[in-house]
Amino acid sequence: MNAAHDDDRHGDRRQRRRRRGEREADDGTALAHALRTVLGRLDRLASDAGAPGVGARAAEPLEHAPATLDALTTCFGLSAFEREVLLLTAAAELDPGTASRCAAAGGDPDRRHPTFSLALAALPEPHWSALTPVSPLRRWQLVALDDPTRLTTSRLRIDERILHFLVGSPYLDARLHGTLLRVAVPPRLPDSYGRAADRVAAGWTTRRPDAGGRVELVGGDARDRADIAATAADRTGLALYRMAASDLPTDPAERDRFSRLWQREAILLPAALLLEADAREHPEQASAVDAFVAGVGVPLVVSGEAPRGTERPRGRRVTVPPLGEEEQLTLWRAALDGVPGVDDAGLGAVVDQFRLPPHVIEAAAHTVRAELPRDGGEEPAGHPRLAELLWRAGLAEARFGLDELGRRVEPVADWDDLVLPERQFAILREIVAHVRQRSTVYREWGFSRTLRRGLGVTALFAGGSGTGKTLAAETLAGELGLDLFVIDLSQVVSKYIGETEKNLRRVFDAAERGGALLLFDEADALFGKRSEVRDSHDRYANLEVSYLLMRMEAYRGLAVLTTNMKKALDPAFMRRIRFVVDFPFPAEPERAEIWRRVLPPQTPTKGVDPALLAQLTVAGGSIRNIALSAAFLAAEEGDRLQMRHLLAAARTEYLKLERALTPSEVNGWV
Repeated sequence: MNAAHDDDRHGDRRQRRRRRGEREADDGTALAHALRTVLGRLDRLASDAGAPGVGARAAEPLEHAPATLDALTTCFGLSAFEREVLLLTAAAELDPGTASRCAAAGGDPDRRHPTFSLALAALPEPHWSALTPVSPLRRWQLVALDDPTRLTTSRLRIDERILHFLVGSPYLDARLHGTLLRVAVPPRLPDSYGRAADRVAAGWTTRRPDAGGRVELVGGDARDRADIAATAADRTGLALYRMAASDLPTDPAERDRFSRLWQREAILLPAALLLEADAREHPEQASAVDAFVAGVGVPLVVSGEAPRGTERPRGRRVTVPPLGEEEQLTLWRAALDGVPGVDDAGLGAVVDQFRLPPHVIEAAAHTVRAELPRDGGEEPAGHPRLAELLWRAGLAEARFGLDELGRRVEPVADWDDLVLPERQFAILREIVAHVRQRSTVYREWGFSRTLRRGLGVTALFAGGSGTGKTLAAETLAGELGLDLFVIDLSQVVSKYIGETEKNLRRVFDAAERGGALLLFDEADALFGKRSEVRDSHDRYANLEVSYLLMRMEAYRGLAVLTTNMKKALDPAFMRRIRFVVDFPFPAEPERAEIWRRVLPPQTPTKGVDPALLAQLTVAGGSIRNIALSAAFLAAEEGDRLQMRHLLAAARTEYLKLERALTPSEVNGWV
């Protein structure tokens, strides 16, 4: 059965090649005939010395024209005269006898090339408008004048790209190489993406009067959008090329030339263009993009993370849809097809945690395959389990995009590193339960249908500097097997209206892939007592806070805010945060315990007493700094760590804190 199928397939290919060869042979014969016809008109002009051009003007129209010439005529709206002008310039490149025929027909032995004056005299149905810059021949750069200041006598040349198209050798114009890249059609696409591709194709074919064949494709990542656009192009019989909006010329004349060159290519190939816009482009570049988009009359997709801020007509807007759980499962199953040990239970845990686009799932699956035993047998001792491999691969792929938005902390701390009252420990463990069991409670037990909003796990860690807020977040990330990303809100908040929301959107959109633990440090930079709305900045400040809380409540992962000034926060905002954990300044017993845990057991010590060290009224962060600095001092001396080293390090730390050591704090040390 398979062999017969293969034979049929190879037979179809041979038939297609044979038919293509027959068409190319017919087109070659038709082109040669058309060139002879046009050159015959020159011969008649040369032989009719008494009445120049009479024989040529009475000549019969072209018959049996090649399909490529008919395509150029139809696509660019060429008149009969313009079509023969194009053939005359092609003859100059393809027929060696054209030069002498041009000289004879023009009566000038030095003018051995086509000119407009020669065409006007020799070819039928001449019209002067064919010489104008807005005529199809010159507007679409089908032909060019060596010297535009001498319209009728300058040499007329066919564009190289058009010549090759005419003889049946199509390709992307070399002047666009390096700027445009061909986009491959993905082998498979999720159903929701396929429906988005249909909407893109409909946006091209059902054209609005004010927006041409333009479509705005937003959401997802750049590869998602390219895959959807490539599928839409393939379903409408087009190729797809893409370019960065930053590569568009800002000079109006250069941009117009580029626009016409691309539109010509879009017609000849035929093809659509994917223009990848950047929301952070400077105003001059944004204006260039708007002008280019408004002037293009061929299928175009403007692609970006978010809709562009423009007053010009946008065309149809298509949003990349979020992939449902079943679609994610289907993609993982297909990507891991044939891998032993894959089951829906293991994949379900990965799908619950990670929201990866199709191409990233393929990459993650490839990583898993590469790390599995190659002999197909049992996993050797110590080899990571498949579930762990899947989790690690998902984690690695999900962190791309967040690295540039925050500081990633590799979780190494555990519960033993925390020194907190039992009440705080209980709240932290409850947070873990809410994150770990959200799939069971929300999806399986149905709470997501009754609650609908506020399903994200949000927490506020309040306490002074060094009291363990970041350490606690690191412990939670390690317990949950998640990445910890520290986002400095003081860097996110912008003085420009609306910019803070854009920055926050980028953070959450990137984090949604892997449900990372987001730690928003310095929340006081954005939060505070809700200000009275006296001006637009006050109003936007409140909107920014509301936007942050809204995204936190909708976030699938865990979002934590830290603050040193809990009392400064508005109670209305506090009510929207699910957990509040107070990190108190450690009392002397807690400080002694921190000292015991911060000094590694293999460190050589002499006379170090945690009870005496606990007399220092500093938090855990400062305790760690003092212990580390003292260890370096002892190592430099080649001695064991002693109280005098710790005293010297404590003095340095207190200087940094702009405090003075009191006698009671170091009583009995040395």
